[in-house]
Amino acid sequence: MKKRIEIEIEEYLSLDKLAKEDRELVEMAIKTSTDAYAPYSGFMVGAAVRLSSGRILSGNNRENAAFPSGSCAEDTVISYAGANYPDDPIISIAIAAKSNDVFTSSPVSPCGNCRQIMAEEEDRSGQKIRIILYGREKIEIIEGISGLLPLRFSKDKLMA
Repeated sequence: MKKRIEIEIEEYLSLDKLAKEDRELVEMAIKTSTDAYAPYSGFMVGAAVRLSSGRILSGNNRENAAFPSGSCAEDTVISYAGANYPDDPIISIAIAAKSNDVFTSSPVSPCGNCRQIMAEEEDRSGQKIRIILYGREKIEIIEGISGLLPLRFSKDKLMA
């Protein structure tokens, strides 16, 4: 037996085509990427989340000479949200990345570890997270982590 896995991605060619809430989140991710600490790679990532209350939080990547002790932007902001607003679930996240002060032309998707962190957050809250990936030439939107991590590991796999 073979199974086919398909994902649906909304694609936009400019920020002004996004819904106001999505555009706000992307703009915050772009802004916070400027404060990323990436002296080794020069790859600066910003992430912003919107909580169900409407509150917007942001974070960025933090590199460390003792690689891999750094933190990704997505991990930083999701951990902050969970620690400070545990009863206010994340409903969307925007991610923007730049290298040598130029934003990537195509969207950059989260690393495997951050995808798993998002999956756990969806499981914890019981709702999908809207994922907005920014690139200079296009913006991609995926509804829920299963679009980026279709065969994810979850707590039900821990049961015999």
